[in-house]
Amino acid sequence: MQAYQKRVDLVENYLERVSLDKDILNYYSGRTVLVTGGAGAIGSNLIIALSSLVGNDGKVIVLDNLSAIDSQEPFNVTPLANIMFVQGDIREDKDLKRAFKEEPSIVFHLAAFFANQNSIDYSQESAEVDVIGQIKLLEYSTISQVERFVYASSGCAIYGSYPELPLKEDFISMHLTTPYQVNKMTGEMYCNFYYHHFGLPIVNCRFFNSYGPGEAPGQYRNVIPNFIYWAMNGRSLPITGTGEETRDFTYVLDLVQGLVKAAYTRKAVGENFNIAACKEVMIRDLAEMVNKATNNQAPIYFKERRKWDTKPRLLASIEKAKELIDYKPFVDFEEGFKTNIEWFQDYWEQIVEASDFPPGMSSAVRGASSICGVK
Repeated sequence: MQAYQKRVDLVENYLERVSLDKDILNYYSGRTVLVTGGAGAIGSNLIIALSSLVGNDGKVIVLDNLSAIDSQEPFNVTPLANIMFVQGDIREDKDLKRAFKEEPSIVFHLAAFFANQNSIDYSQESAEVDVIGQIKLLEYSTISQVERFVYASSGCAIYGSYPELPLKEDFISMHLTTPYQVNKMTGEMYCNFYYHHFGLPIVNCRFFNSYGPGEAPGQYRNVIPNFIYWAMNGRSLPITGTGEETRDFTYVLDLVQGLVKAAYTRKAVGENFNIAACKEVMIRDLAEMVNKATNNQAPIYFKERRKWDTKPRLLASIEKAKELIDYKPFVDFEEGFKTNIEWFQDYWEQIVEASDFPPGMSSAVRGASSICGVK
């Protein structure tokens, strides 16, 4: 319970730092809120924040099939009195009926078939989850007349292969290289359809490279949790590319801030906008930070960039989010990275058990030969 309390304290301290307006606090007080994918990296932090915001008279329903971890124990779901966990799937009517029986007035849709390589390996299932599952959720939300439907889209995914930086919301491209990217774009389109045709109050939030407490490592997971996990095990860190590639790594609680404000702000309805840190971090620098923080002496090595990874740099514009919802990233990368390392230390046994690295060759690096260093 001590580790759980540290996560609660981390989120509550962040909320104090953000100092949400009284109107936002009043809006959430006593509400029932549904979070799909609430046991995941972003969702597990969002539900702690919502638990605090809705208070004792409110309720946070978590609907998650635990597909993000190699475990059937929802260790990421903090056991707070007003959080109700439903182990279920957005494709299943019985699970959706169970969740909507609680009459949520706000839906945060974070559940997804994550991520790019996973969607390539299992393209049919990715479409079933990310498209058919979302349509079902939109249907239930429309019938239930929810007040807000907030969709977790992906700026990393939908902007295509050849955008100008910083990435702005009016950029459109059909150069999408994975089913995950196609599905995220499709998800926004379906949200827009339900908004225009049925009047469902939707908001599309485009996330960039989330990191922080809550994300277990795995074959299909993000670079930061995998780097930390491998380094803590004394293994060499593989960089796919030259190491000069950059990403706009965004601290998970800054994303939570964006979601909370997006659901409240009336002028955000029907809109799409980036939620990011607005700062580039080089992958080689990241690897060196991880090795230093974990005292890992194993050398970095390089592999060919994966075929679908066509973006050497990522940097988002957050001007629209600032204007629409008063979004502001509060946590710089160094501070957020430190909390990420501490989470790994606090939850190490659960993380090892939940990490999903199946035996044998990983399809994510199949055919990639070593450029230099160790194998």
